[in-house]
Amino acid sequence: MKENKYRLYFIDAMRAWAILMMLQGHFIDGLLDFEYRDKTIPAYAIWSYFRGMTAPVFFTVSGFIFTYLLIRGDKKGFKNPRVKKGIKRGLQLLLIGYLLRMNLFSVLFGEIFDSFFYVDVLHCIGFSILGIIGLYILTSKTKPVVFSSILLAITIVLFIFEPTYEKLTHDYIPKALANYLTKANGSVFTIIPWFGYATFGAFMAMLFTKYKAYKKLYTSAILICSVVGLFLIFGSSPLFTLISDFTGSNFLEPVYTNNYLFIRLGDVLLIFSIFMILRSYITNKVVLKIGQNTLAIYVIHFIILYGSFTGLGFYHFFKYSLNPIQVIIGAILFMVASTYLALLYDKHELKIKSKIEKLKSATLKLFRLAKN
Repeated sequence: MKENKYRLYFIDAMRAWAILMMLQGHFIDGLLDFEYRDKTIPAYAIWSYFRGMTAPVFFTVSGFIFTYLLIRGDKKGFKNPRVKKGIKRGLQLLLIGYLLRMNLFSVLFGEIFDSFFYVDVLHCIGFSILGIIGLYILTSKTKPVVFSSILLAITIVLFIFEPTYEKLTHDYIPKALANYLTKANGSVFTIIPWFGYATFGAFMAMLFTKYKAYKKLYTSAILICSVVGLFLIFGSSPLFTLISDFTGSNFLEPVYTNNYLFIRLGDVLLIFSIFMILRSYITNKVVLKIGQNTLAIYVIHFIILYGSFTGLGFYHFFKYSLNPIQVIIGAILFMVASTYLALLYDKHELKIKSKIEKLKSATLKLFRLAKN
């Protein structure tokens, strides 16, 4: 493999792991019969816990890799070419997010379903990229430590105050906008608290960039991620309880009684540690290619599983109806098919885009002729 001094291949491997976890998670969660969803069964309990790691890992890695690329050059502020690319990417993800939820049949009849306005992973990652760019621009004339501190502070504030704003339904604004802030109308994800994982990933990227020349970078990073990760998983709730008892305030009670955000952040750090430890062994070209094509894989999996544009996906026909053996075999085949099609698209991307451009040009010519 040709070395790229800027590319962190363990991050590509993490992205590959996360997207495959997302594929099997969506398939099993959408099609497994409720009869078999019993957390007293060890296999299901383990699967359920690991499924809960997927989104935090995805958001954190997205924030990490975007910020790592954003700050690696010498140009600052709007002069940084990554700013323009990032804005374009963020808007692209928002557009794709909405397109995947469009039902062409409803549009033909002049109707748009409420589900079109539901906010999902792509919307949140798109807004997270735009948010990180905004913070970068605002702090571009200050020292890097200011940007880093704000990123970390946002994560902590969003996670601690989650029990407070999670209850708000934001009825005072249109549903299309409220869906970015509340799940009350059907959104799968919301900007807050998930932006907190992206900002933490951005914070980690700042540290990696600052100490990239340090000889023991990975040794130190593995140790720090492991210690902090274990503390967040096992020690954050007792710490919040101790602070609450010491101050006599009940403000932190909702945090330590349902401390999933900090615990999941601990899981993310342990995953980072594992992939950094294995970085010398994770060099398989197919795995890295999967990690570099997560958007295409996500789009293809969404169309096949949920039936974007037509509503006729696996979810429509087999919703909550499969037994464990059926759903496991189906999930494996689904992962293979989605990744194969995405890698096939990547291989022929230039040809496909060329044909699309020719089709666009021909369509415009026909439209002009018809108009004249």
